[in-house]
Amino acid sequence: MAMTKFDYSQTDSFKRDLKRLLKKFETLESDLEVAKRDAIELFHLSKFNNLAVFPIPGFCSEAVVVCKIKKFACKALKGRGARSGIRVIYAFRPEKLKVDFIEIYFKADQANEDKERIKAYLKSIEKI
Repeated sequence: MAMTKFDYSQTDSFKRDLKRLLKKFETLESDLEVAKRDAIELFHLSKFNNLAVFPIPGFCSEAVVVCKIKKFACKALKGRGARSGIRVIYAFRPEKLKVDFIEIYFKADQANEDKERIKAYLKSIEKI
């Protein structure tokens, strides 16, 4: 089955997060490619819920669904599988099949997503 390709992009703050985390977890970029296919595209296109992706309450509408990937396999964290503690926050816009990565963090460094960052992102796309 051929998958429709999503348009992926990263916010500047996501790029900074990723650059910082790559120093500790050098496989993150390839791990993110796997997450695109095995979590994001499965969840939104195939409607397959493998309990990896969770919409974040209070940040979802018909136009934008802000989600958190909780099951993120990071090869640099050997032996932890999908329970690596890496969290990825992204916004999915179904009309455009567009995914904007907003935040990536390691749970040991930060307990939850930055809700202010999500609000700022949502405000920025309202203008588009």
